[in-house]
Amino acid sequence: MGTGKRHAQGTRPAISGGPVIGIGATSGSGRHRWESTRSPGRRPRRGLTIALAGAAVTTTVGLLAGPALADAASDSPESSQVARETHAEALVPGTPCSVSARACVDLESQRAWLIRDGKVTRGPMTISSGGEGRATPVGHSFRVYRKDRDHVSGESRTADGRPAPMPFSTFFADGGIAFHGGDPSRSSAGCIRMKAADAEAVFDDLQKGDKVQVVNGSQERAARGEPS
Repeated sequence: MGTGKRHAQGTRPAISGGPVIGIGATSGSGRHRWESTRSPGRRPRRGLTIALAGAAVTTTVGLLAGPALADAASDSPESSQVARETHAEALVPGTPCSVSARACVDLESQRAWLIRDGKVTRGPMTISSGGEGRATPVGHSFRVYRKDRDHVSGESRTADGRPAPMPFSTFFADGGIAFHGGDPSRSSAGCIRMKAADAEAVFDDLQKGDKVQVVNGSQERAARGEPS
């Protein structure tokens, strides 16, 4: 059924998206079929607009991404803002960690200390850290976030297939990195493994939110201009 409106032959209502020129062509049935083409003067302008818009987007993305990528590339554990702030603090005597730390780990010497008010309260304690492919992460401001006295591993197994015990686990870094009891003569899967008595002392002393620093001693001393 018609709408009650008729359009003059040879014209057609404009189609959204730009002017359209209607060209009446007679088909074999005698009816008119419509061929539409966009105005020749509009196509180059639209292409130019798209090209300029694309260039603007590319330029904007480049300007935004460039500094971000540069910051990410330079944000290593030893050159980050947190590291620089830590290097401005005094070292706790006998350790490579700053006075704001509550626990200190030196990956180079495989030793650890408990600290309170800038003084060592226990240590050095012998530890083992992550082996090849499972390195313990370096950081100047890890925080204790969980403690589990009778924790067992979700990855490692004992010889008889049971989950490996991780007594006195004190978690401080992403990925389940923790201080825990075990044999410090064997490398760990990333945790700080220590003798049971030392692990218990760490568990009892550290509380949620306490700062843990895991560093390489020679780098910390070099950052402060001290001899290695």
